[in-house]
Amino acid sequence: MINVTLTSLHYIYLIFIIVIIVSMIRKKDISLICIIGIFVLGIFATGSVYKSAMGIFNSFVYAAKELMPTIFIISVITAMSNTIIVSGINDEMISPFKRIIKNYWIAYWVIGIVMMILSWFFWPSPAVALIGALFIPIAKKAGLPAMGVAVSMNLFGHGIALSSDYIIQAAPKITGDAAGIPAADVISASVPLVIVMGIVTTTAGFYIIRKDIKQGILSSEYKEYKIEEVTENNLEERMLITSKKLRKILALFIVILFALDIFIMYKSKLQGGDATALIGGTAVFILSIISILAYRKKALEKITDDLVKGLQFAFKIFGIVIPIAAFFYLGDSAFTNIFGNVLPQNSNGIVNDLGAALANIVPLNSVISASTLTVVGAITGIDGSGFSGISLVGSVAKIFSAALGKGVATLTALGQIAGIWVGGGTIVPWAVIPVAAICGVDAFELAKKNIKPVIIGLIVTTITAIFIL
Repeated sequence: MINVTLTSLHYIYLIFIIVIIVSMIRKKDISLICIIGIFVLGIFATGSVYKSAMGIFNSFVYAAKELMPTIFIISVITAMSNTIIVSGINDEMISPFKRIIKNYWIAYWVIGIVMMILSWFFWPSPAVALIGALFIPIAKKAGLPAMGVAVSMNLFGHGIALSSDYIIQAAPKITGDAAGIPAADVISASVPLVIVMGIVTTTAGFYIIRKDIKQGILSSEYKEYKIEEVTENNLEERMLITSKKLRKILALFIVILFALDIFIMYKSKLQGGDATALIGGTAVFILSIISILAYRKKALEKITDDLVKGLQFAFKIFGIVIPIAAFFYLGDSAFTNIFGNVLPQNSNGIVNDLGAALANIVPLNSVISASTLTVVGAITGIDGSGFSGISLVGSVAKIFSAALGKGVATLTALGQIAGIWVGGGTIVPWAVIPVAAICGVDAFELAKKNIKPVIIGLIVTTITAIFIL
């Protein structure tokens, strides 16, 4: 038996977690619930209304400080990708694949793999523009329907790349913080799960697309306005760097720099914040060089515009994450930092205490723990963000691992994968809109195509996690 003392604060925190899960199931936003939860915890912790109000703001500041490196890396990556697009360098980066793609099945896998690689560095949303603008005409010639392109981009980009997030490390940072472990531990534990999930979903997705093509279910027609946007003639017209030779040199330069980053990360064993800083600094350097060459006299103003757009994009994503993360950070050391040392003397944090109490009451096993984390993760993705609820995943993983006495990293990684695959842009209709818009397909139809592969993948990945535990 583990000696633990539960107080009203523990039960209040648990009640709000249950309310949050129920709200997510009912597809309701949970930001207000988290704010109320912080206030109520503050009232019971301090007995003061004004200190509780201060606690709300201070918890937001705490969450923002924790997430700020992630917000900045996404903003500079987005700014850089925007500059690469308008300069025309993206065309040179992807042009070698035009000679490789000869039929629809090669198109499916090549588009997906390139989308995955770019999404690791740029995140899926900017990568969608990079991939869609140039691969749609190639896919059309190869006989891959627009729906096939969309499914490939979704599963590889918003699925594999975003759920693993090995380069930018936003997801493992959020879930790892909530679980009380380093992001590196989450990444390490996620590798076998990401591989299984990726292979199963993309293979199942290809099988479904191939079957639909053979049966004539999928139309081979593309929306003409999309194709007109990316024809060779007007593509050349909208490139700010007119020299093809210079674009090729810069494309190679970018690839070499990021490859060098990966080598340095491996050689110097850079992880977490250090790895993020290296990628971010490289992105700013690339942004600066390309801005000077592309915008010339307007470079000073344009680079600022791109950075502002990048920050707007990043805060749009994390604006809904901060109040939610603020609540879940209270489950660990943040509570003492914000409301003072009011927990019992033997307390290891609210979440750890709940886990220890659960271990004393219910003999949890690997099957129940892994299955529950997958379900909770999927529920957190219902809002279509993919990131808004993964702090909850980390907290639940911490509770269950405390009861099991092991597996916090594996459970956290499993919940992260489930949450982001569902909500990050694969099976929630309002999350697949960017890909659907680029490919000219119906968002709801795209979500339906993705449902079977993702569900099959989650089941197989959960079974894998059970054996790992």
